Order: sequence, then C-alpha cells, then structure tokens
Amino acid sequence: MFRAPFVVTLISTSTRNEGLQLSVALKTAVLTVSDTRTPDTDTSGAFLEEALLAAGHEVTDRRIVIDDIYQLRAVVSAWIADPDVEVVLTTGGTGFSGRDSTPEALAPLFDKMIDGFGESFRALSFAEIGSSTVQSRALAGLANGTVIFCVPGSTGACRTAWEGLIRDQLDSEHKPCNFVGVLRGH
Repeated sequence: MFRAPFVVTLISTSTRNEGLQLSVALKTAVLTVSDTRTPDTDTSGAFLEEALLAAGHEVTDRRIVIDDIYQLRAVVSAWIADPDVEVVLTTGGTGFSGRDSTPEALAPLFDKMIDGFGESFRALSFAEIGSSTVQSRALAGLANGTVIFCVPGSTGACRTAWEGLIRDQLDSEHKPCNFVGVLRGH
C-alpha cells in the first residue's frame, strides 16, 4: 500500500490585526486541506485568515496539509492540545471525491458534535448553489475546549460559512448565544 509522505506547509504564525478590536479576541488556527494548493494559490485559507484578523482575532498558525486522514488528525490534534489555539477553521476535504477525508479525519476527535452547523451551512448554501449543497459534508465540533469548523474548499463556501455563521459565533457580543462563553468558561 502506498503511503503519501507527511507534508505540512507552514504559511504564517503570530499574525494580529491591531485595527479592529472585539471585546474578546480569540486565538485561532487555519488549515487548508489540499493536495494541490500552495501558499500562493490558497485563496480560501487566505480569505479565512483575513476574515479572522478583520474581526479582531489572532491567527496563531496557518497551514496547508494534504488530504490524508492521519496527517489531518496530527495537525488538528496538536492544535486541540495547544492552549494557544481556541478555534480551528478548516477548508477543503469535505466533498465526495476520492481523497476528501476531513469528516472521517476530524469527527473522531470531537468531544461534542455541533450538528446545527452543517445543517445551517447547507441551508445557506442552498440559496447560492441549489441542490449541489447536498454534496457538502461541512461539520463542526468541540474538542478539549477548542471549537472546530470544517467547511468546503471553495472561497465562496468559506465566505458563506464565515458571513452566515462563524463570524457571529466567534463574537462575544452576539446574542442570544455564541461560542466565546463556551470557550472561555462563561
């Protein structure tokens, strides 16, 4: 059996937007799951990083990892164990093509599934791409006090997830509830 080499591309670390400040800035990490993206072609990861920074959050790590279950688990497990990461956003690997394996890799790491995330994402996405949204296996969960959102690899899907769901859930001022209280024990 062929085993792909373990390939992780480090893109950036310790980035912070000093302009806009939230009442609570969260420590985040961004993971692009792709066999073909590079730091120069990773528009989805770049969008998520820019969106997090614009919202006042800190991006402590950003990487590209090939679509391999064990490599994905290794990177995300390290982030789950790292007190400097409270939020993980992944993009890619959520479809049905041969190597798409983000749900299989990450769902076993979750202590609790956030079922409403995938359901809500597909409802929002339906307005944009119609019935093709059924091929999205977007998911989210909580693991060791870290919230993890897994979205499709297109920049449009990342924008839909960020603007329609994730941005508000990472905003401590969003009512009636958000994940900041869960993450910070409030």
